[in-house]
Amino acid sequence: MLETSARLLRVLSLLQSPREWTGAQLAERLGVTTRTVRNDIERLRALGYPVTASSGPRGGYRLGSGSSLPPLLLDDEEAIAVVVGLRTAAGGGVAGIEESSQRALTKLEQVLPSRLRHRVNILQEATATLHTPGPAVAPDVLTAIAGAIRDRERLRFDYESSDGTHSLRLAQPRLLVHTRGRWYLAAWDDDQQDWRTFRADRISPRIPNGARFTPRELPAGGILAHVERSVGSAVWRYRATATVYAPAAEVAAKLPRWVVVEPIDDHSCLTHVGSDNPQMLAFWLGALGVDFEINDAPELVESLQTLAHRYLRAVSADRGSG
Repeated sequence: MLETSARLLRVLSLLQSPREWTGAQLAERLGVTTRTVRNDIERLRALGYPVTASSGPRGGYRLGSGSSLPPLLLDDEEAIAVVVGLRTAAGGGVAGIEESSQRALTKLEQVLPSRLRHRVNILQEATATLHTPGPAVAPDVLTAIAGAIRDRERLRFDYESSDGTHSLRLAQPRLLVHTRGRWYLAAWDDDQQDWRTFRADRISPRIPNGARFTPRELPAGGILAHVERSVGSAVWRYRATATVYAPAAEVAAKLPRWVVVEPIDDHSCLTHVGSDNPQMLAFWLGALGVDFEINDAPELVESLQTLAHRYLRAVSADRGSG
């Protein structure tokens, strides 16, 4: 049986997990009686920890929010996860986070047991992070957007587009997404009446927010799939539509997830593709390994003809040398 002081720390550690514990569950975990658990809970409360209790068959104890930060009791794997997260946080695209992460990391490493400090140092020496360069977002911008998402309030903001033009936007914010070294806001654009993805570093929120909104149905495939499609296709300099003579599921499996593939029937589909130039797009369409037709891109047709002649010459040269 654990001594009282050690047991109190164990109870505090269990209560810091995101769940409720019944008295019976805590008693079983600690090897004590439920009366001892009740006494330990009262001792924690006397020390200033806001332990809440709910009644009913599903009720139990939980550590609530308090006016001071209690000591965080982490097991070995949790401590290593926090250290690794802090070491890589500088690549999160938030202005000033590198300095804040370093301060927090210094405080944590000072209290790590030597066995954990050794494991963390080994991991640090054997790994490296390649951060994707991207513009940083001010923390107050992220918190303003996050607050509007939480409160389901329309977000009013000035937005700078990729060509440098500015506009006043009104949108229903749903999710902040970090990918490819940048922060993006997925939202329903009230003016465009459609789902849009906005670069967070180009957003300047206006206070106060707009009226509250009722969340609408998410775009097909979910909000993350929408952001992935938007971000992936945004880098295309050249776009085209092709009819591909193969089932949509088969074609989609060979293409990046942000490429839109629309089934026509069981044996063909409409594929909206893009690339830096028509030559590269011609190569990738040929790599699908199925027949296709170009619908609306004469430059792509020309590139396909050039590529076809080049392949034919290569075959002819090979036969001639044989």
